[in-house]
Amino acid sequence: MTAKLHWQTEGQGSDLVLIHGWGMNGAVWQQLLPLLTPYFRVHLVDLPGYGHSHELLAANIEEMAYQLLEYSPESAIWLGWSLGGLVATQAALQAPERVTSLVTVASSPRFAAENTWRGIQPQVLEDFQHQLSDNFQLTIERFMALQAMGSPTARQDIKLLKQAVLSRPQPNPEALATGLKLLADVDLRDQLGQISQPWLRLYGRLDGLVPVKIAAVLDELAPQSQRQVFAAASHAPFISHPEEFVKALRAFIGQA
Repeated sequence: MTAKLHWQTEGQGSDLVLIHGWGMNGAVWQQLLPLLTPYFRVHLVDLPGYGHSHELLAANIEEMAYQLLEYSPESAIWLGWSLGGLVATQAALQAPERVTSLVTVASSPRFAAENTWRGIQPQVLEDFQHQLSDNFQLTIERFMALQAMGSPTARQDIKLLKQAVLSRPQPNPEALATGLKLLADVDLRDQLGQISQPWLRLYGRLDGLVPVKIAAVLDELAPQSQRQVFAAASHAPFISHPEEFVKALRAFIGQA
């Protein structure tokens, strides 16, 4: 591999890897850094095709996890938001000795709705795929609006998400298309029982992309995990409720 993923490391303490979601980049965590760096050595990554990792690509979820594992700390807490939660879960399955604890935020082992499984309607993901080729900037903005929908601080949430995206190079359109395909196709439900690490699942009660009702289903699919729901949050609880978010994370790591 000629180019390497872009990593930013700050703080001191236990190693904590933060993985952003679809259409975003590592800058999405910037406002959280001052709350985390006194307790953790934080590693922010731009996923393949995003931000400063714009030139890299990953064809599937396994390759994406592999690229992150290649340059991440030997052992760390892995925290992934949305699509990043899927990547973190895959990494925990691929290299359990490298992922000491797993935290998934507003994430799901299968994002697309299917039969009785709640999630994003496949038609919505298809529409985003079509819109990407017409105007990918507008597509990302629409997705940001969906992520903040329901949040009492929606306007501020969207502003912070947009600032993060615009502060680094625009995402690679091919990576965006692959990401949407992952959200539509990846299904890790049958593998969740293999995760032996301490695992915290965080949800926003008002989330329109990852319905909070799947939390109870995942209690059964992954009884070894624990969950917490932020009552007034939507899809980005770390942006709308940063102090509560870090408090929940620190409590979990303290237990683990």
